[in-house]
Amino acid sequence: MNGQESIAYIHSFNWQKHAPGLDRIRALLAALDSPQKALKFIHVAGTNGKGSTCAMLASVLQAAGFRVGLNTSPHLVDFTERIRINGEPVSEAALANLVDRIRPIVESMEDHPTEFELITALALLYFQEQLCDIVVLETGLGGELDASNVIDTPEVAILTAMGMDHVAQLGPTLENIAAAKAGIIKQGGEVVSYGGCPPADAVFHRVCRERSARLTETDFTRIRVREARLSGTRFDILPHEDLQMSLAGDYQVFNAAVAVTALEALRQRGWEISEGAIRTGLARVEWPGRLELLREKHPMFLLDGAHNANGMAAAAKSLRLLLPGKKLVLLLGMMSDKEIPKMLDLVLPLAEAAVTVTPNSPRGMGAEALRQLILARGIPVHACVSIAEAVRTAAAAAGRDGAVCALGSLYLSGDVRQAVKDLL
Repeated sequence: MNGQESIAYIHSFNWQKHAPGLDRIRALLAALDSPQKALKFIHVAGTNGKGSTCAMLASVLQAAGFRVGLNTSPHLVDFTERIRINGEPVSEAALANLVDRIRPIVESMEDHPTEFELITALALLYFQEQLCDIVVLETGLGGELDASNVIDTPEVAILTAMGMDHVAQLGPTLENIAAAKAGIIKQGGEVVSYGGCPPADAVFHRVCRERSARLTETDFTRIRVREARLSGTRFDILPHEDLQMSLAGDYQVFNAAVAVTALEALRQRGWEISEGAIRTGLARVEWPGRLELLREKHPMFLLDGAHNANGMAAAAKSLRLLLPGKKLVLLLGMMSDKEIPKMLDLVLPLAEAAVTVTPNSPRGMGAEALRQLILARGIPVHACVSIAEAVRTAAAAAGRDGAVCALGSLYLSGDVRQAVKDLL
């Protein structure tokens, strides 16, 4: 197989046809001589902020001199973004080689793996063969039955900000969702949580007690924001002073506090992570699609990955702070299984107008159906048949002095980025 053929092969596996569980991934990894057993991990679950927190951790650990694997999902533009070592995506040639080797095992299995299980196995095999010192591993969905949970006790397990998401798979309450996420807590493990969500926090405390794990809730009183701009943020996480990131949005400072708390826990476990590495790693971190400035003017164009109510609230708060008095047009595409009315109520008060589009996903809500919901809230809105048309329409509505923010689903990101590049 070549690179694109290997990616098409991975996508041919349908997760929806399989019962949840770890038996398939365990069997597959056992046939590969259990590459995960040779690796050390930071395991990250949660509702919001997982990807950003993972990127921060990987950047700091790389700055500290470690060879760092990073496995995240979904990708924004290219599939290979999901599997990285020291910031470099796996090459298509290397991915094709891995798929060629794993394919006979996969096809011999009576209950073949899901797409995510296959990706997880490929990533773990790649990281082991490339001799990574540590792997930052993001869960895909939930925690307990997520394929990534095949690993043994990680160096640190992290539970990022909690909220209502994936209720069809994880349960209808925050307690249900937290219980699924808490599955990554292992016996005697080190755990760092975002905190601030009492129903979820109670679950995490209980599970940590039951499994003799040590829980640290992030102390956000350590944060001091010195300067917040679209180009980035200067801040303190005491006693670490005058830190900088190119990531915009005050929610990223909170994610950074979670990452720093986890890094401090790693230090206590013997990992050599200097103050300079923390400073350099945060300054170098890149994580596209999170209040990302795609175009500075005529009009300004932002892209944000907010795709649930908590994420939308965080994005709305940051937009108010960063764009006071700016005429704002929203380009919105959302998944039909999200809390869409709540998401709209959070962000539409910022908008003078909106443009809707259907995300490229079977779960995508139709642009016209979304337009009707927005129109009922009294906002001028236009439905478009393609993302390219939506970008042009939103830019025209904003005018030269306005701003556009595209948000609602990560599935918009790649096409929005390209369409903004194509604007005159």
